[in-house]
Amino acid sequence: MSRSARARGRRGKFNPRAGFEPAPTGPNISAALLKQARKSGQLNLSNRGLEKVPDTVWRINLDVPEEAKNVTFDGEDRWWEQVDLTKLILASNKLSELSPDLNQLPALVVLDVHDNELTSLPKEIGDLQHLQKLNVSHNKLQSLPPELCHLTNLLYLHVDYNKLTELPNDLGTLEHIEDLDLSHNELATLPPSIGYVSRLTKFNASNNKLANLPPEIGDLHNIRVLDLSNNQLEYLPSDVGRLGKLEQLYIKYNKLREFPNLQQCEQLKELHAGFNLIGCLSADHLKLLPGLVLLDLRDNKLTSIPEEITHMQHLQRLELSNNDLSSLPFSLGLMSSLKSVNLDGNPLRTIRRDVIQRGTSELLKYLRTRIEEPKGGDAAPLTPDPEPAAPGSTIDTFTVHKTKSINYSNKNAASVPDDLLDTGRDMFVSDMNLSKNVLTTFPVGLVQLAATLTDLNLSFNKLSALGAEIGQLTRLTTLDLRNNQLSALPTEVENLQHLREVAISINRFQQFPSVLYSLVNLENIFANDNHIAAIDVDGLLKLPALATLDLQNNDIMQVPPQLGNVTSLRSLQLGGNPFRVPRPAILAKSTADLLEYLRGRIPT
Repeated sequence: MSRSARARGRRGKFNPRAGFEPAPTGPNISAALLKQARKSGQLNLSNRGLEKVPDTVWRINLDVPEEAKNVTFDGEDRWWEQVDLTKLILASNKLSELSPDLNQLPALVVLDVHDNELTSLPKEIGDLQHLQKLNVSHNKLQSLPPELCHLTNLLYLHVDYNKLTELPNDLGTLEHIEDLDLSHNELATLPPSIGYVSRLTKFNASNNKLANLPPEIGDLHNIRVLDLSNNQLEYLPSDVGRLGKLEQLYIKYNKLREFPNLQQCEQLKELHAGFNLIGCLSADHLKLLPGLVLLDLRDNKLTSIPEEITHMQHLQRLELSNNDLSSLPFSLGLMSSLKSVNLDGNPLRTIRRDVIQRGTSELLKYLRTRIEEPKGGDAAPLTPDPEPAAPGSTIDTFTVHKTKSINYSNKNAASVPDDLLDTGRDMFVSDMNLSKNVLTTFPVGLVQLAATLTDLNLSFNKLSALGAEIGQLTRLTTLDLRNNQLSALPTEVENLQHLREVAISINRFQQFPSVLYSLVNLENIFANDNHIAAIDVDGLLKLPALATLDLQNNDIMQVPPQLGNVTSLRSLQLGGNPFRVPRPAILAKSTADLLEYLRGRIPT
């Protein structure tokens, strides 16, 4: 065929009336789309049902564009200014192969072919020397061509959700990669050359069949996030302890029997080691991790927690559910940074179940009360020594002075004695327990304690309303209003900006109190056993610290899927409501699984 005939073939057929007709460009690809790609350098062909990439795509920078066939120099189509294709998106199609002709796009910087049916990659992919981002995840790849290791400018490589059983031995030549995702494959080993990929900051090798790690893993000195979850690891090499910049380590769902040695991981903030076989947590382990913010050891074999856990002065979340713990160190109550402690599924004998169910704040307060007073050498008190109790008085001023708390519960009292309030004020009381009485109105005298009162228990009374005076107790962190006759909260509650836990269970609320949405430090809300009919997701999203939400035994007819977006939740209880979805089997799962289920039902 002559050159002119081949040119006519590329141009299309000649029509006597209309001139040249455009050449076909392949299924679902218009000439206008290719024209725009020549101008922008980017072509997005995702989600078009393509079973093959048309040749015109590979030749987009070689063939004469349609707009060049009727040459003019005064129009808007400045075809001679076309740029090379640098970004090609072929995601979510039905591609089973890529043509070797992809090397005709040497300027490519981004190539995205995720969510297809690829079983292999052509060796010519190694010719794309400018490639920086390659996404081939969610395919059927069983191996990677060795030529892939020629892509020395690659910064981002995602090959997750394939069927890879091994990696190229020369993987270490990809020394500029910063984000590497090998998760959800069938890898049994990692090549030693992984240690040469020294610029890695994020490495995901989860959901494989790794039984061990090469010592060279310790050479990844820039790594910040390492995910090794869902493998078959029985131990971590001590070399992992050399990762000095590591901030997040995920090793859950393995077969680890020992807590990892992380001696140089001083930057570690999150350690996710749940669902293993770890039986011992030693003081030496904890001393090495002073900056830890989250420690997840759920579903292991722990029998005790050492006192040295208090060395973790920044710890905010401690997950210990489903272990073999029978007790906790009382010093845990002194960790002021702790916001969430999960102990479900442990055979605890020294802590009452109702204390645990009331949340982290109540648990820590309980543990503090169990700490013995130091013997001898006590520092001088900051408050005056108490005067002897007046004749006939029922107030133990010595105990009040020492504990900064007043327990006036179960007295069948309809009001709070003035002398009790005076004592609380003079002794700088922070904890007031007025539960199990017959109070019908809010004790306004409590405002005398506003400067110091942090914990107030008014549960098991006959309160039908709270007075506006509650808004003056601005230092409150815990407010217990369970088992009263309340149907609303006053707007003045919005002044309680330090409140971290509120219990309004077993009352008469028909609506969730909207005033609570203004309390941005709230962590635990117990609102079970009321008549609440709906869940306001927008309101809950205003509470960034919310960790516990109990709405059991209400009148909720529908659970909005958007509730799954309240990702701060660590405990969500919805049982005993009349809704049909989610089913009881879903509700029985973990909170994380329930939230994920709800997110999956959000309409798109």
